[in-house]
Amino acid sequence: MTSTDRPVIAAVDGSSHSREALDWAAHEAVRRGLRLAIVHARTPDRRVGQDTQQREAEELLNQSVRRVSEIAPELQTSKLAPLDFPSAALTSLSRDASLVVLGSRGLGGFRSLLLGSNSLATASMADCPVVVVRGEPSGEDATEAPKTAESAGTAETHTDIVAGVAADESSEGVLEFAFETTASRPGARLRIVHGWTMFSSILSGGPVFDRDAAAHSAERTLAELTAGWREKYPQIEVVREPVSGSASRTLVTASGTAALTVVGRRRGGESLGLGLSPVAQTTLTHALGPVAVVPC
Repeated sequence: MTSTDRPVIAAVDGSSHSREALDWAAHEAVRRGLRLAIVHARTPDRRVGQDTQQREAEELLNQSVRRVSEIAPELQTSKLAPLDFPSAALTSLSRDASLVVLGSRGLGGFRSLLLGSNSLATASMADCPVVVVRGEPSGEDATEAPKTAESAGTAETHTDIVAGVAADESSEGVLEFAFETTASRPGARLRIVHGWTMFSSILSGGPVFDRDAAAHSAERTLAELTAGWREKYPQIEVVREPVSGSASRTLVTASGTAALTVVGRRRGGESLGLGLSPVAQTTLTHALGPVAVVPC
């Protein structure tokens, strides 16, 4: 299956957060020229008949399809309602997807939580990039109007794509996704953030006691990481930001004026519960806008 055959998956559960995610996913599928698969995964409930569960799922999926048809009538859509734990179903489906998009919290989450368990688990285990969309504060029972291309264009004032990179090979996947995403948004600018400290400089074999030398080393590292990508995408305005101090704090702050913030996730640590680094988890939990988690 080629990348153009892999759909954008939008996970829906009827919450306001999932409606925001559905709108975001529909626009992103149009930008990337991909089809949209709308998925409602529901944990089997012995207290409710399977026919009832399937009927309720079908109603929600049909509502979601109608919503998407108002946003992007030309978009090819499909729908699926697996009876499984949502994070398990989405992780399985991610093997044949370009992107999984879901809300930061669903109907089952506590209002005090910043990030729902399904969102965190999916972002930690999926085989493809996962975008977690933070919904606008509103009543869960309210049904917001879908954001059409025109209304989204006036409402979406933030156009920067922000990418957080480390000084190693794990950044390749983040940079690839960030450049592709920026290229699909005419006029968007890409801000590449690299946080460094004297301790990280020591670990990477850089300057030990000279802070200015460490800063210059971080700048060179960031320039080397991005050189090939800038040649491949010369039309994109790129801003390199080596930051002394907390990378997660910088990314969370930057997310407030970004259309999307992109962070990486190392493959291989899922079985130990180590799918997300502290920087990625902090950014995902506290970001002020959508966050993409890219497996590297």
